[in-house]
Amino acid sequence: MSDQYPFSSQFTFQTNVTWFSPMFYLTGFPGLEVMEHWIFIPFVFMYLVAISGNCFILIIIKTNPHLHTPMYYLLSLLALSDLGLSVSTFPTTMGIFWFNCHGIYFEACQIQMFCIHSFSFIESSVLLIMSFDRFVAICHPLRYSVIITDRKVVRVGLVTILRGPIALVPLVHLLKTLPYCGLQVLSHSYCLRWEVIHLTCTDTNFNNLYGLTVVVFTVILDLVLIVLSYGLILNTVAGLASREERLRAFQTCTSHLCAVLIFSVPMVGLSLVHRFRKHAPLVVHLLMASVYLFVPPMLNPIIYSIKTKEIRSATIKYLGLRNGSAESWD
Repeated sequence: MSDQYPFSSQFTFQTNVTWFSPMFYLTGFPGLEVMEHWIFIPFVFMYLVAISGNCFILIIIKTNPHLHTPMYYLLSLLALSDLGLSVSTFPTTMGIFWFNCHGIYFEACQIQMFCIHSFSFIESSVLLIMSFDRFVAICHPLRYSVIITDRKVVRVGLVTILRGPIALVPLVHLLKTLPYCGLQVLSHSYCLRWEVIHLTCTDTNFNNLYGLTVVVFTVILDLVLIVLSYGLILNTVAGLASREERLRAFQTCTSHLCAVLIFSVPMVGLSLVHRFRKHAPLVVHLLMASVYLFVPPMLNPIIYSIKTKEIRSATIKYLGLRNGSAESWD
């Protein structure tokens, strides 16, 4: 075991229990070390698409005054959360797959897991606000400009940004007070709270209960409210007179619905994998965690660039292409 994890001698002192671990060992893809350079190629592609795509969305919205509306302010928040999520995992993933650097100090691990979970919670909250925006636009179109205003979006955005991180501060800080046993080896190329807490050798019922409470009142509650919003939207759309009106109303939700699915489906899959961790192969854990963290930031800017006419038209104009090209996508 010590030959496989060369940092193991630094993990324990003179006993098998340490109250503060100076370093964790990030494994990446165990058993595939000889292929790490090749494995990193798709990760580089996903990082490039996610970072450049979300930066481009922010630039398009910033440079087009007609996009300075509540809907696109929310899209900016979504792009910022995706950008933050990609940047949070980039240093350690690059270090493992390209520079064969597997060690991470405990404080750095705390910061990384805080950022990863915070941006995930922020994305969940933004998707909830966007679903409410779509609900008002479809179910109460005449009152949209009164209910959804720039000032209200800014206020709700601030609450969205602060809600998850504030709840996570004690959760992440408590990890430093726990004793750790044996080798502190993590199975991913980044730090996740549920992995770190499994390395402790003490009762973690309070930490687990608090963590579950935070998840229930953030991500799970957000998803329930999103489903409720779409239930009301579908009820309204079904009552429209013509098929064209129903199709037009539903098309306004297509981009957001796709974003919700690519966020929630991997999250639910990852939760199930960790729930039945003893029965699932390690490669399934790694695959689901990678899909959950890397795929949504990569696909969201692509979806909104293709499915949102205003973003598509602004992109074509920004790139200096012919105006007629915008209509060819419709």
